Parts: sequence; structure tokens; C-alpha cells
Amino acid sequence: MREPPSPRQNHLLAALPAPHFERLYPHLELVPLALGEFLNESGDQLRHAYFPTTSIVSLLYVMADSVSDEIAVVGNEGIIGVALFMGGETMRSRAVVQSAGDAYRLEGQLLKEEFNRAGPLKQLLLRYTQALLTQMSQTAACNRHHSLDQQLCRRLLVSLDRLSSNELTMTQELIAKMLGVRREGVTEAAGKLQSAGVIHYSRGHITVLDRSRLEKRACECYQVVKTECDRLLPYASTSLRSGDRRIPEYN
Repeated sequence: MREPPSPRQNHLLAALPAPHFERLYPHLELVPLALGEFLNESGDQLRHAYFPTTSIVSLLYVMADSVSDEIAVVGNEGIIGVALFMGGETMRSRAVVQSAGDAYRLEGQLLKEEFNRAGPLKQLLLRYTQALLTQMSQTAACNRHHSLDQQLCRRLLVSLDRLSSNELTMTQELIAKMLGVRREGVTEAAGKLQSAGVIHYSRGHITVLDRSRLEKRACECYQVVKTECDRLLPYASTSLRSGDRRIPEYN
């Protein structure tokens, strides 16, 4: 049975102390995000921030010839719209929904006002931004140095970490666009995983049958990013499980 929608399903919002969360709560708008929906195009003026709960959003860098590469993935651990509080107001990336679900939308001006209070939300957002930069830099290195087979395994694990099940809705065409490769290459790589009994793939639905073997087949990039995110965002893996909704004490 599906859990009722709640802003607390987003780890950043869940980590806010009650008074700070309650100040934002009336302004958080639940919005459904459809597969393939664009939240913003490269260079767009950002007007809203999105806190994903059950959806996953890809950040893509789009070249002049329309070829794109995924540079980061954002799910229930984060926020779409870091440029709003970092001062840029625009992003040089396209934000596209790669797994349908829900998010909570907040007006950009309200986010900036809360950020400028220099309270717990500011600390959380700055730490999240550092984790996001780590993910972006490691993804760039991965795209340059690792095989498509390894990249696909890393990409599946990144999605699994942001969902509550082992089933993904991802077409081979969508995966190819995210990884910046030909669809035929994704078909071959996915076929190897299916033949090895690691995944089952059928008409855009991927079921991960053996996560441990998937991790062994992935390059080190997955673990590098995960370790850094766990260090910077410990509430995502500890405070939520224990029911502690307070902001953690950082050293």
C-alpha cells in the first residue's frame, strides 16, 4: 500500500527542526511529475524549487547539436533549483523527470528568504550542494573513463537508492540519452545483465534481481559518491530510520 504523500518524504525537509518546517509547510505545493517532463531548460530563469519525494529528476548538459549527457541525479535526498540560493538564478542544465512520481514545489523567492535567515535550512542546502558537486564531478570522470557496462550498473544503483522498490521504469532510449550513447549500446549492456541474472528487462521496466552483483559490476564511482553523500547528509540514512526528525549535529 502506497504511503500517503508528505513533504517529510524528502530528506532535506524531513531533517528540518519543527519550527522551520512549519514555516515552510503552508507554501509547499504537491505536484505530480510525469516521465519525461521538463522542469526547466538550460538557461531558464528559475521561479520554483522542487523537493522530490517519489520522483527522480536527471540534470542533463545539452550541447549545441542537441546531444546530451547526464551530469547528476536528484531524488528524495535533494532539491532541484540550487541556483536560486547560490545566487545564479539560472542553471546551465536541463532538468527532466526520469522516474515519475511526486514532488513538492516552493516559490523561489520564499526559498531565498528562508536561506537568508541563516538557519538550519541554509546549512542543509549548502551540504547538499557540496554532495551534488561531488556527484557531478565523479559522473564526468565516469563518462570519460569507464565502460558503458559499468556506467549502466552505476546508473541503475543510483536510481535504486532513490526508490522504495527494486523496480525501475526506464526505457533503453531514455537511458541512452542520459548516458550520451547509442541505444544499441544500452541494449547490449542490458542484455548482458539480464543473461547473467542480475536484472530482468521488459518493455521499459527493469527489475533488479541481484543488487550485490550489480554493485560488483559497477565502477568505483558509485561508491565514491555514496560515501561522500553519507558523510555530508547523514540524516538521509540514519535520522529517518530512527524517527529522529531533528537536524543532526555536524562536526
